[in-house]
Amino acid sequence: MIAQTPRHRLYVDAPLAAGLDVRLDGGQAHYLRDVMRLGPGATVALFNGLDGEWLATLDSLGKAGAQAVAQTLLRPQGDEDGPWLLFAPLKKEATDYLVEKAVELGCGALLPVMTRRTQSQKVRTDRLRAQVIGAAEQCERLTLPAVFEPRPLAKVLEDWPAERRLFVLAERRDALPAARAFAGARVLKAALLVGPEGGLDDKDLDALLALPSSTPVGLGPRILRAETAAAAALAVWQAVAGDWETR
Repeated sequence: MIAQTPRHRLYVDAPLAAGLDVRLDGGQAHYLRDVMRLGPGATVALFNGLDGEWLATLDSLGKAGAQAVAQTLLRPQGDEDGPWLLFAPLKKEATDYLVEKAVELGCGALLPVMTRRTQSQKVRTDRLRAQVIGAAEQCERLTLPAVFEPRPLAKVLEDWPAERRLFVLAERRDALPAARAFAGARVLKAALLVGPEGGLDDKDLDALLALPSSTPVGLGPRILRAETAAAAALAVWQAVAGDWETR
């Protein structure tokens, strides 16, 4: 008999295996006890990005934390090698939307990039990671995208791995339609770059397109907001690459 996945799902930074005690932090305990009204004996699903997803039983719930016992493997760990997403940090709400949708759409890493037109110069990677965890819990991912520290565009290009194809969302340059460009590279390691509000500066765009492994791509006849473009490009990639054919 296959165990039924509980409604409540949490990420934990701890090993998971049958019989292991798992410590939940104060915030998780508060959510389970005071928001969801759960008590000892209730079941939750736990994942850590490494050991799959586990059915666990709550053993105790206190203000400082909670204790759960992992019991049954619900889903084994699998590969989720989605494309990286490079983005110029936006205003708070727009960045929140971009991060949430990137996680839901299976991106493999989030890389904040400082361009000439980047409006938001302050990036809290701890906050981004908390958003990543929350989105992964909701969308039933088994992995967490890596969150990198923000870096200047010039430094990113200087250290760019040659084996990873970089697709630049370039709405104002000659560019291949995204679906056509992605279809020709679906088996390659990939990254997508979306610029700031107002688009990339010409000098930044020239530097990007001078990279041997870069390709300019377009997303149709309309100019999209940066956060919309990021979600649209990831959706097209996953549809072309075959991600949407699996469950």
